[in-house]
Amino acid sequence: MGSALMAGWIARGIPPTDIYVVEPNADGAAALAQGHGVHTVAGPDDLPDGFSPETIMFAVKPQVMADVVPAYVGYAGPDTVFLSIAAGTPISFFEEVLGNSAAIVRAMPNTPAAVGRGTTVAAQNDRVTDAQQKLCHDLLTAVGQVFWVTDEDLIHAVTGLSGSGPAYVFHFVECLARAGRDAGLPDELAEALARGTVEGSGELLHQQGETSPMVLRQNVTSPGGTTAAGLRVLMGDDPDKDIPADGPLGNLISETVAAAANRSRELAD
Repeated sequence: MGSALMAGWIARGIPPTDIYVVEPNADGAAALAQGHGVHTVAGPDDLPDGFSPETIMFAVKPQVMADVVPAYVGYAGPDTVFLSIAAGTPISFFEEVLGNSAAIVRAMPNTPAAVGRGTTVAAQNDRVTDAQQKLCHDLLTAVGQVFWVTDEDLIHAVTGLSGSGPAYVFHFVECLARAGRDAGLPDELAEALARGTVEGSGELLHQQGETSPMVLRQNVTSPGGTTAAGLRVLMGDDPDKDIPADGPLGNLISETVAAAANRSRELAD
């Protein structure tokens, strides 16, 4: 995710020489330096003397945050905002390690950021200035759309929905392809149709942003037709009616999002 954001920044015009990446893996550091032209160092102690960054982004797994963050306590102050994109790591953790004076933004992006179509939700502590929030907003919008929440606890639900959501969509494509094979389609054709259907439907949803998903569903569902027959299995009711998504699939998705959100809460404890 950090690499996707960095590529987005460079594409937006941020000079690669303004970016320092702490990468302890020598091969990874060499690839970043050669591929993007950014500065790389093996650890925070190798950053140049007098280094005064506007933003420090933590893009590591939450399990190693406790080992990584303390090395940056010397940068905590009014001129630097810390931006974390790690799941399950609350703002309070950074305040405890970096001090209450540290400006912290916690963001939850998702993997479509790699193609510039990410969805990110962010929260901040009260030390973040308007200018710092705008800076973080600009950095995050380099890879997609950004939403801000004032209640940090909502990040858990965000993690369950948009953070983990791409995996649900990919699994749906897997299931759709398998169903096509079970119906008699050749393997390659079944997967191509599953991929194309989800890609095209997503683009239709994007281009018709003023139209609700329910209306788009109804537009393609003829009463008593083939789509209605399939939807009846998913929805457990008459798909021609204006009903909420509380059928078999809707309930399963609710359980899925809740499970991921609960795991996010566990990681934060």
